[in-house]
Amino acid sequence: MAAINQDILRAQLETRKQRLDAAMARAGRNGEFERLMHEVDHALERMEEGTFGICESCHEHVGDEWLRVNPLAKYCIEHLNLEQQRELQADLDMASHIQRGLLPKPDVKMDGWELHFHYAPAGPVSGDYCDVIPPANGGGDSYFLLGDVSGHGVAASMLMTQLHATFRSLVSLGLPVNKLVETANRIFCESVPTGQYATLVCGRANRSGEVEISNAGHLPVLAVQSGKVARLGATSVPLGMFCLGNFPVQKIQLGAGDSLVLFTDGLSEARNARDAEYGIARLTNLVGQRHTLSPSALVEACLSDVKTFSNGAARADDQTLMVLRRAA
Repeated sequence: MAAINQDILRAQLETRKQRLDAAMARAGRNGEFERLMHEVDHALERMEEGTFGICESCHEHVGDEWLRVNPLAKYCIEHLNLEQQRELQADLDMASHIQRGLLPKPDVKMDGWELHFHYAPAGPVSGDYCDVIPPANGGGDSYFLLGDVSGHGVAASMLMTQLHATFRSLVSLGLPVNKLVETANRIFCESVPTGQYATLVCGRANRSGEVEISNAGHLPVLAVQSGKVARLGATSVPLGMFCLGNFPVQKIQLGAGDSLVLFTDGLSEARNARDAEYGIARLTNLVGQRHTLSPSALVEACLSDVKTFSNGAARADDQTLMVLRRAA
């Protein structure tokens, strides 16, 4: 995760101050507006003094992730009072509820395709992005998307939500896949802090079995055909790194029973008690051996194998796994 950029946070705080000034000009001064203005001014003063981001209780850094969520933070999470802790937990619960509400149904059948996914945040919210957009009116192309926003926690989940809204809006325009990702990248790049990015696989499948895939800096997509597995690697950099760029598309023709397997690094980089990594090679071998399974059964087989490998080791990252299969 990129280190926090105070210049960006300073600009955000200055923007908040301007909005508060405008609000007070319209509605008049009140206690809440004045309190917020004081908090913003205090945060800007701490930046000038060099004490911004330092907990006023323990004098340690409050953490970049916490500052991204709340640039007004004066205390690390461990030193919030009981009321502040309850408010934070309520916010996390609401964020988790909203994020899960954005997910499609885990089992989807759409115009010649079957899809199943598993989505498991490491904490209350996730920076993994997963979506399935069936064809409008039951006919046409189907879209599937899977990605991973840099960082963890609430800040990453907010960017994941932005990606969801962006692609849901753009798909309706009927753009070619490369232009779809190109446009989403420009919107994402212009609206996120410097250093934030998202790896992404965007795919479009038609009823004849042809699939177009743009892989923006993500892990390889595993194409499983008659037990043989090919890796479809990245063809461009992640979203958010450069506002202008090309996002080439790979095409593949799938027959009945062929599958595509997409995953985030929380799965491939799972570790066991000896600190060994699960790895893409083991996953590739497994999906090749189990290629006749249904999407839901293949997902379950992969998760079971990762669990066996980890042997009780704590999971450190979000895990998302998606299987798209050409229906027989």
